[in-house]
Amino acid sequence: MRTGLATLPLDTGKCPPWLFERMKKLSRIIFLALREEFGVGEILRRLSDPVWFQSLACLIGFDWNSSGSTTTTLGALKEGLRGLEKELGIFICGGKGKTSRKTPEQIEKWAQFCGFSQKDVDSLVKASKLSAKVDSSLLQAGYQIYHHNFIFTSKKDWVVIQQGMKTEDQTARRYHWLSFKVKDFTREPHAGIISAKKIPQLNLVDRVSDKNKEISLELSKRAPQTFLKDIELISKKSDRFLSQKRLPSFCEMELKNIEFHWHPVLKEKFDLKRLKKIVEKIHFFSPSNFENLLLIEGVGPKTIRALSLVSEVIYGARPSFHDPARYSFTVGGKDGTPYFVERKTYDELLNILEKISRKNVLSFSEQKEIKEKVNLLNKSLKNY
Repeated sequence: MRTGLATLPLDTGKCPPWLFERMKKLSRIIFLALREEFGVGEILRRLSDPVWFQSLACLIGFDWNSSGSTTTTLGALKEGLRGLEKELGIFICGGKGKTSRKTPEQIEKWAQFCGFSQKDVDSLVKASKLSAKVDSSLLQAGYQIYHHNFIFTSKKDWVVIQQGMKTEDQTARRYHWLSFKVKDFTREPHAGIISAKKIPQLNLVDRVSDKNKEISLELSKRAPQTFLKDIELISKKSDRFLSQKRLPSFCEMELKNIEFHWHPVLKEKFDLKRLKKIVEKIHFFSPSNFENLLLIEGVGPKTIRALSLVSEVIYGARPSFHDPARYSFTVGGKDGTPYFVERKTYDELLNILEKISRKNVLSFSEQKEIKEKVNLLNKSLKNY
């Protein structure tokens, strides 16, 4: 089972109230069945798999290939499980927009309800903040995080599902994290990534970027004026830098023009006054590792890009520009757009739905609709 991310078309529409109510009911029934069938730990594993999650969104009634499959499915799940948190041992925090900013507060509330120590509460809040910072600052594909859900259990295990939007091409990218698999928040925390397309991007979670991050951290703790002079030097030389492999004023290193042709920092005009304030703040706190650097208020994508660029151009520590996403598509959805499909994942969810349809928890019409959906999806799989 993979954890990772998925890229989807940005959906600006709204879920009809009647559909949302049915999604709430069905998601509640499905998760009660999953708890009975697999246990709470396995529920987290399944939520962390972008393919499984996408399958769930489709089965409970939402469009397969849209950003709404994230926000609406998680909203329905949070509302559907309301009041069952203690029974299930699963607590869903955060959401879309302003609600996402309430995540730390909601984590504290439910963690205290579970009787967690303050140390454990702080650890969960830190995991929530770091996951958001990493996906917006260390994986820079131009997506701005606007939806963040932090889901944890009474055993302190957790999963993060969050989504960023990119208005330029009207797409949304979904990120999945699982506590069982995170050894280092800043080094390949996603065990597997799925996307609709690959995008050249600054990728500082790639192990190839280890040296770049190491030097960036050291730079952040040096005298701010030294770093700012480096940025100014790069800005002045940028036109010449884009057209040459070597510059005598820089350290001796090989540079690939194809990468710097689109390099986001070289084409970006920094607000040096703002950057100076942030760098001075970082220097004051003198972070001991990259996680602590990310957690400093005000440190975001631009600061990280600037540090990374100086580390590469001046000190020769080349970062990765590899998009860690991979393709996983087959047959088309109702809108003709390819979507994720995996036989094992479908079979598991279809079996759950078939079991539910045989119970007396749904009306006759709801049972009929589920059976029709099961038959339709089974037919799709036979053609695959």
